Amino acid sequence: MMHAVDIHVGQRIRQRRWMLGMTQKQLASTSGVKFQQIQKYETGANRVSASRLWEFAEELQVPISYFFEGLDEAGAPTNESDLNSTKEAASLVRVFYSIPEAQRKPLLTFAQSLAQPRDAE
Repeated sequence: MMHAVDIHVGQRIRQRRWMLGMTQKQLASTSGVKFQQIQKYETGANRVSASRLWEFAEELQVPISYFFEGLDEAGAPTNESDLNSTKEAASLVRVFYSIPEAQRKPLLTFAQSLAQPRDAE
């Protein structure tokens, strides 16, 4: 039976991998496991050992605590929305940060103006 914490940690591995534009095969290769094992970790079917989680944190360039963000003290997922939980959002963030910094601010201002509710005419 899968544990909620294992599922959450797996989702966080997947989200971060997406953010970096990394494939399961690439993460597996740098971690010394087969990509099928990455699939099992990401679904929560297999638990990630502490040493493997340490390796993932290094490969994915995050602190260990990243994998547990969004869990309450009892290990249950909080209701906080994670905007990086979809491939589309992760892709958008990745592309945004690939744009030169000087061009990001006007783009952000433009996106914010699109998100503003329009007054009824």
